[in-house]
Amino acid sequence: MSLLHAIILAIIEGLTEFLPVSSTGHMIIYSSLVGISKSEFTKLYTVNIQFGCIISVLVLYRRRFLQTTDFYFKLFVAFLPAAVIGFLLNDFIDSLLENVTVVAVTLLLGGILLIYIDRIFKQIPRDYDVTFPEALKIGFFQCIAMIPGVSRSAATIIGGMTQGLTRKQAAEFSFFLAVPTMAAASGYKLLKTYKTIQSDDIQILLIGNVIAFIVGLLAIRGFVGFLTKYGFKVFGYYRIALGLLLLGLLAAGVKLDIV
Repeated sequence: MSLLHAIILAIIEGLTEFLPVSSTGHMIIYSSLVGISKSEFTKLYTVNIQFGCIISVLVLYRRRFLQTTDFYFKLFVAFLPAAVIGFLLNDFIDSLLENVTVVAVTLLLGGILLIYIDRIFKQIPRDYDVTFPEALKIGFFQCIAMIPGVSRSAATIIGGMTQGLTRKQAAEFSFFLAVPTMAAASGYKLLKTYKTIQSDDIQILLIGNVIAFIVGLLAIRGFVGFLTKYGFKVFGYYRIALGLLLLGLLAAGVKLDIV
């Protein structure tokens, strides 16, 4: 993987990780169209640059992360379902990652849901924080995102809205929950493959994480404002278009591989 491809992938990660559009779908399309090799380092890179996105959340919401331990306990409770189910169903999840058709279909179905989500859940402002039972339920929604193409952000935001959170509150809790979830995934991948990393790879990883951090900052700021004002419809239509594009490429015989 060239430095240019690494930079573009980092931009894609920073832009799409916190939006309900599936970063996996975007990675598939770009990597396949430009012919990025499916090497161990490529797989590590696409997961590890999530660290940059994690830091962007910590920087933007640093005051929220300096709260009482109650805040961290709620994040742990919300993170627990994904940790347990991800461990138990690891092989099954890996098998899904080999099926681009699954990604395309889930993009389509998720897009349709996002178009109507604002009608299903009304915006009722509340002045109290997420409770422990609500955090656990949102955590189970996050598990749906183990199906590639669902989008972790979309699943957790919708989960938050089912618990009575406003769009903004649900999006922000999704950002907070991303920290332990992505840190665990990135750390686990790094631990498994660090012995294969070359000196040149370290430089690419650092550059990628810096770019993902900067783009992630901008994406979060823009997303919260846009979502609060306009809702989910635009993202729904975009997901449908992306899903149809993937299906069209598959129908045309284009070989699509998940990095």
